[in-house]
Amino acid sequence: MFCRVVEEGSISQAARMGFVSQPAVTRQIRQLENIYGTSLFDRQEGKLRVTAAGKKLYPYAKEIVALHRSSLETIQEHLGEIDKTLRLGASLTIGEYLLPDLIGHFKKHHPDVQFSLSIGNTPQMLEKLEVNEIDLAFVEGVFQHDTYKSRKFAEDELILVTSYNHRWQEKKEINIQELPEEKMIWREKESGTRSIVEEALRNHGILEKIDNAMELGSMQAIKSAVEANLGTSILPRLTVKKELEFEVLREISVKDFHLVRDFWMVVKEQRFKREIQRNFEEFLITEMSN
Repeated sequence: MFCRVVEEGSISQAARMGFVSQPAVTRQIRQLENIYGTSLFDRQEGKLRVTAAGKKLYPYAKEIVALHRSSLETIQEHLGEIDKTLRLGASLTIGEYLLPDLIGHFKKHHPDVQFSLSIGNTPQMLEKLEVNEIDLAFVEGVFQHDTYKSRKFAEDELILVTSYNHRWQEKKEINIQELPEEKMIWREKESGTRSIVEEALRNHGILEKIDNAMELGSMQAIKSAVEANLGTSILPRLTVKKELEFEVLREISVKDFHLVRDFWMVVKEQRFKREIQRNFEEFLITEMSN
């Protein structure tokens, strides 16, 4: 309950989430304050604020809650009573184009395991991992992972694509200095893919020269916009495999410009891990290394 009050910034909201009364929450917080011998919250200008002591307690409290949940799951798993649901979070490319097949292969050998998959950008998935909303995060791009345990499990090439009948269609490749001749269609600014592309173009000294056609939060929307000749885009090969095969989009080689981004499996440091999570992690590494 202490964690809920910290996260919601409101006793009334924490009470609603816990299906208890506000006085019940207040009593629990006061009991906790008595145990630690200090105030954990105070009110300033009508707003509830966490004290310095409360801020120090919060990460320990989160770990206590997570460890308690883990212990319950472990015993339930031992007794054969656990709901075998694995909660995954993935960035767009991995979640929509890579994980579904892998989950399907895994379930052939573990039909009783259920999956819950959340899809969003890399920061969103790491945030869900931090607050224990998911068991595993699958992300791309650069991120700070000092508090996480991460492992590369796959990689994908980023390629320049145009409409199939684009004016560059007769060229075997273009020079990177030709890129600013066309407008670029981007993912949203928080996208891991976009960060990689922008950094590479910046290193070649042409990022500032490129006009932005538009920003789109959906990979399918970007592909449709490129197909409609509204601009070019640099996209993961994994996401345009079918469009290239059926000649909807065209890959254009760029001289001396080769981008490969890594896919990372990220977990929080844990002393105890459920068997189904261990099995899926081992399966994933084995499957992607073949």
